[in-house]
Amino acid sequence: MISDEKEKSDLVNLEIDLEELKKQEINESFLMMFGTILRGIMKRMFDLPAIDGSIKGKPEDVRAFARAVGNEKKYIDVAKQHGLDDPKTYKQKATLKKAVSAFESKTGIKWPFK
Repeated sequence: MISDEKEKSDLVNLEIDLEELKKQEINESFLMMFGTILRGIMKRMFDLPAIDGSIKGKPEDVRAFARAVGNEKKYIDVAKQHGLDDPKTYKQKATLKKAVSAFESKTGIKWPFK
């Protein structure tokens, strides 16, 4: 399950429980919700203050999640720096696809970005 609580200081306390997400029906609504949360994480990784929160689940699932999110950020960084047609960007995109595939295969949770 994903919870997103706004605190008085305007910081976001984010909790993602991968075991609960595995129980969710994977449909368009779920992907929109998960995608919105991931988009928020990505925004924080680039230019906003850190998020107070946690990712729960089996250690291998959490590692797969972290790899996928980290590779999303690297792909965006490389694309910004070199452009979409650069070989470095293609290489990072392949690395991202591999990380996303590993996340999906380990958890059974569909990655919302393609």
